[in-house]
Parts: sequence; C-alpha cells; structure tokens
Amino acid sequence: MPLKLFGYFRSSAAYRVRIALKLKRLDWESESVHLTRDGGKQFGTAYRSINPQALVPTLQDGPTYITQSLAIIEYLEESYPETPLLPKSRKARARVRALALSVACDIHPLNNLRVLKYLSDTLGVEDSARMDWYRHWISTGLSALEAMLVDHPDTGSFCHGDIPGLADACLVPQIFNASRFNCDLTTYPTILRINKKCLELDTFRTAAPENQPDAE
Repeated sequence: MPLKLFGYFRSSAAYRVRIALKLKRLDWESESVHLTRDGGKQFGTAYRSINPQALVPTLQDGPTYITQSLAIIEYLEESYPETPLLPKSRKARARVRALALSVACDIHPLNNLRVLKYLSDTLGVEDSARMDWYRHWISTGLSALEAMLVDHPDTGSFCHGDIPGLADACLVPQIFNASRFNCDLTTYPTILRINKKCLELDTFRTAAPENQPDAE
C-alpha cells in the first residue's frame, strides 16, 4: 500500500512534507483536505478520526497515521534513510533541526490560517491590523533565521552544506507564504539566495502549491 498524504495545496506544513517526499524519491498518493471549503473539511468527523487536531498534513503508512509535519519528516528519515535529509554528525543535525524548528515552531504557528481567522472572525481585528501582525512575526522570525545562516561556516548552497535537506524543506514554504502576502524580503539576502537555489530543482518545483492536484 503506497504512502498517502492528506494535505492542502497551500498549507506550508503539507508543502514541507511534499518536499521531503520528493527529496527522498518516494511514491505517494495525495488526498486533499480543503481548509476553507464548506467550513473546512479538516473539521469533518472522518478527518478528525485520523487527526484529532484537525490540521494538515497527516501521513498514512498502511494502518498507521502520523501527524505533525516534522514528526512525519523524521519518520520518513528513519524509515527511508537511503537519501538522508539530516547530516551525519550530531552537532550538524542539531543545527539543521534548529533551523527547521525556527520556521515550523516560531514563525509559522503565529501566521497560519486558524490564527489569522481567529484574529479577524473572533477578535474583530481589521484586515490592515491583521496584516501588520503577519508581517511583524515574519520579519521577527526571518531576521533571526538570516542571522543564523549568514556567514555561518556550515551554510553552503543550501541551509546546511551543498545538499538540500530538512531545513530547506521548511524554509521554502515559508518564503512562498511571505511572498504571497507581499512581505518585504530584501533584507534577507542569504535566505533569498537559498530559496532561489532550491527552486531551481525539480524536487522543489514539483512540490510547489501551484503544481498540486487540488490547486485553485
């Protein structure tokens, strides 16, 4: 039974996992969970039965369902180690995980769909203030990430060395979202350079939102 990824074309977290699957050259099936149609398909009983958080992505491997994008990627790393997404040394792996987590835990959660909807729908925050919120946390997070990357001896063509891996899989979706919301990215030259390098590769381009079956 092939792997199945429950996701949404514009979800940053699902995008990360698609990149990881592509980098590992794995075959999988896509199952769209539309986050905005009919009040959000993720809140339906059927999907909640496999992911009680009502979030995407979820990876199905046979009878097993795995949630949370970084847990999924670590699962893939352990299950299919032939094309590693983490470097060999413990110190290098710690650095790559720190870069990935700075995106997945510090930037993305403050700006994902449910947070933005809560700001507008529940708290009544106006669109302009909501975008100020979004851009503030993008700027705060990317400024720190740029400092972690620039001039670091282990930063190469990609976030770590000259082979794309876990950190790049997290970075590219975040830059896609920041660009979509017209954030000024000119002060992050290292990030932009790495992002451009990644998008030159088919593995990243084919994982992009616009190339997914459920893209609108």
